[in-house]
Amino acid sequence: MLNVNEYFAGKVKSIGYDSGSIGRASVGVMEKGEYTFTTDRPEEMTVVTGALRVLIPGAPDWQVFTPGETFFVPERSEFNLQVAEPSAYLCKYLS
Repeated sequence: MLNVNEYFAGKVKSIGYDSGSIGRASVGVMEKGEYTFTTDRPEEMTVVTGALRVLIPGAPDWQVFTPGETFFVPERSEFNLQVAEPSAYLCKYLS
């Protein structure tokens, strides 16, 4: 089943799904802007298009991730994103 989500007044949209090969995941698009997200479970985020500038919990500096690059977010944490152009991502929810 597909679950459609919308955040930040429609500037971030995602479709969540369960996949037999990768488990629970979502794909989405972020418009230009700055966002703060919280996590319940650890997440693996892969940039599909565009770029995400990310401040990962515990990291001293912002990091930029481009298509094909992946970063990990710890469970029960908060992370910040800066998006300079519309960007797509794949998020895998890890257990």
